[in-house]
Amino acid sequence: MAQNMDVVRGQLIEPLEATGAHMPFEAAVADFPAEGINRRVPESPYTPWHLLEHIRIAQWDILDYIRNRAYLAPTWPDEYWPERETTATPQVFGETIAAFQRDRDALRDLVADPTTDLFAVIPRTPGHTIFREIRILGAHNAYHLGEFAILRQVMGTWPANRAG
Repeated sequence: MAQNMDVVRGQLIEPLEATGAHMPFEAAVADFPAEGINRRVPESPYTPWHLLEHIRIAQWDILDYIRNRAYLAPTWPDEYWPERETTATPQVFGETIAAFQRDRDALRDLVADPTTDLFAVIPRTPGHTIFREIRILGAHNAYHLGEFAILRQVMGTWPANRAG
């Protein structure tokens, strides 16, 4: 049974780290030009930074939901996205990336910890488990990182020497 749980843990970590069939977060954001951070393309309601900040906020929300017994859900959608006219400096863009990575690493460590019961119901939830939350997060991150990659393509912000 312990060996099976190691397999389950590994398979939950894969989408967090975007290994396998998904583009890793670090590859998606690598060498993003500062002049593109706040740029909108036609028909897009958000900027690249808005999209990354949304991914970060949603991931933080799930981490908080798992860890915090006094959890209070943010208001959807207002508190899951930065305000439409908010802009970021390159420093803020970097902070969004660092916070995403820090929270992702905390989730990965939680899942990898053999003392974490992935299937126990999280207290004060309607039957939700860590297993469920990580699956939701993996799908959410993959969806929006795919959007981010397409946004980069449309904006022409991929480095000229990018492979893949």
